Amino acid sequence: MAAMTTVPSYTPSLWVRVCHALPRLDLTMQMRDNIFVPDSWEYQQTLLVLSSLSAIALVISLLVVLSFLIHYCCCHRGDRSEGSDEEEEDEDGSTGHGYSGKKGRGICCVTWVAVAAVTLCCVAIGIGFYGNSEANDGMYQLTSSLLTANYTLASIDLLISDTIAGLQLSISGPLTTMEELFTGSKPFLVSTRNCRRLSENVMNLLSSISLARSSIGAGLGNDSSISGASIIPLTPVPPSVAPTVVPTSSLIPSPFSPGWAANTLMVNEDYRWLSYVLLLLLDLIVCLFILLGLAKQARWLLILMTVLAWLALFLSWGSLGLETATVVALSDFCSDPNTFVLNSTNFNTGTSSDVLDYYLTCSRRMNSPFQQLLTQSQRALSNIHTHLSSLDRNALPQFPKAEKSLREVQQILNSTEGNFHQLVALLNCRGLNKDYIDSLKGLCYDGMEGLLYLSLYSFLSALAFTAILCSLPGAWRSFPSESEEYEDSDSESEDPFTSHQDSKRFLQWQPWL
Repeated sequence: MAAMTTVPSYTPSLWVRVCHALPRLDLTMQMRDNIFVPDSWEYQQTLLVLSSLSAIALVISLLVVLSFLIHYCCCHRGDRSEGSDEEEEDEDGSTGHGYSGKKGRGICCVTWVAVAAVTLCCVAIGIGFYGNSEANDGMYQLTSSLLTANYTLASIDLLISDTIAGLQLSISGPLTTMEELFTGSKPFLVSTRNCRRLSENVMNLLSSISLARSSIGAGLGNDSSISGASIIPLTPVPPSVAPTVVPTSSLIPSPFSPGWAANTLMVNEDYRWLSYVLLLLLDLIVCLFILLGLAKQARWLLILMTVLAWLALFLSWGSLGLETATVVALSDFCSDPNTFVLNSTNFNTGTSSDVLDYYLTCSRRMNSPFQQLLTQSQRALSNIHTHLSSLDRNALPQFPKAEKSLREVQQILNSTEGNFHQLVALLNCRGLNKDYIDSLKGLCYDGMEGLLYLSLYSFLSALAFTAILCSLPGAWRSFPSESEEYEDSDSESEDPFTSHQDSKRFLQWQPWL
């Protein structure tokens, strides 16, 4: 509920609330909180316990398949002699080399179970493709928002550096020349020096526009003692959709950069998307060739597909465990993202919590932490403009040589004021907050939905491959052996139109032959 009141235009979805409400147990089976703290070992234990559920399901699947294999291999050995007797009796009422009676019904049941399992696997594959696409769309929206935020931060940095460079150029060039020209006139010299002092003041104020806590405090306390600082990225990136390669904290640059995060997520998302596509194609190939093997009664093909089905079974349960942990962790983050961002050392190292809270919430009741600095800078620029206008009216008639330097200072001032207005607009919380909310929507809406569909795919495919591995041994056991096929082909070559028994009856019916 905290996220609903702190982040405008973002509310946790129903699935986020449901997954966030799941009970959490650590390795000692004690209840733990569901607060998103990825660096905590206790929180990691809860995710390991949830992932271990898929390992338990894998063991159960292996026991089920093993029981069916024991049933086919051991319990049916004594049925071969009985089956041969039944086949001799069935030959009197059947033609060709088809199956009938109890054996035929068993073969039909096993075949249809295999077909139903393959159909379920195909349905799961369709769900998997949809979930993979949804997760990719969410990651694309997340990275796009991060790149937009990074562009905004880079523009702020560029405007500040250009403004400071222009003011430094005016101080070292035209203003110095004007001071030399106005040496004999004290009022004009005082106005020129005031312009220099105000320009230095603006430079210090703009240099203090940073998320660094010490720089902001210095800027508000003593304008002339502020040291230069660069813009630190304001927009954090939430955790990525797993299963992806998450960089360790030692690899995270300082200060944190949304551009670096976006590039890292894009690379990892490409690998994640490709991995799932390959897994889905593997499942699809196995299902299609199993149907082909059943239709052609090709034992070698079914044996090969059985080996691949074992591989697919392990991959399905393994991916389900990884997806389960990721879904739960993502729901914990999406239920209250602001708390994690404000408390995370990766985002607030040397950063004022007021600045982060301003850009994360963007509430109308909150004032910009840079408002005082921007107001002081605006007043200083206005005073510089007043002094230059006074010098233009009064000093130029007496010192015509100062006109060129004065025009250069006015040009730099006009450029500085233009950059300043753009800087004020970019420092407003609405742009960066919109990028933040868009990244949350991409991650917590589309990304969460995609992961849930992928989890459903993994679960259904695991069940389907379990059923397939249980039914395939019975299916290829019912196929005719090579010797039976050879005898059937010999009988068909003797009389292609009737069976051997029909020929015998026909000869007995003709007494004159």
